[in-house]
Amino acid sequence: MPTHPDMTTAHPHDETSEESVQASMPPTAGRPDPDQDRTGSAPLLDTLQHQVALFARRAEQTRLGGVGQARNSMDRAAYLLLNRLDRDGPTGVKALAAGMGIDSSTVTRQVAPLVESGLVKRTSHPDDGRAVVLQLSPRGVSRLEQVRASRRELMELLTRDWSEEERTVFCELLTRFNQALSDFQAEGS
Repeated sequence: MPTHPDMTTAHPHDETSEESVQASMPPTAGRPDPDQDRTGSAPLLDTLQHQVALFARRAEQTRLGGVGQARNSMDRAAYLLLNRLDRDGPTGVKALAAGMGIDSSTVTRQVAPLVESGLVKRTSHPDDGRAVVLQLSPRGVSRLEQVRASRRELMELLTRDWSEEERTVFCELLTRFNQALSDFQAEGS
């Protein structure tokens, strides 16, 4: 059976075995696929799910952390929280959790080291002084921009042979895919 190039580079701590990776591969050309549906989309969907699995593994291994000094310097949870606070402004824990699709206890746990490191500060809610909101500190704004610049440079390197149209289409499709995952997750809870 032909081997896929990524099978030989599997990380020893991957959750999938080589057999399950091979099973997730599209059928070899010429070999009938008993699970293929009437539209013939089963091989395409197999390829899609395999590529998504590879993307998830590689993204986690490299953390798509950028290049240069900022490479891998901020974990995914911190990056997403800081981005959300930058986009939304001062936000309460419950609203932040709801906006990110996670529970409040997870936000509280993930934001604690960001407060300790001075990237996020707790302040009084502007309309209700009894309530507390989280917001980026000046240091957090600066650090977030440093990490964004590094990650932007990585995206430039990874897509250097792509046209602007290809980048745009990829962004649109990836955004749509992420939204579909979010919607699916919300429906299941």
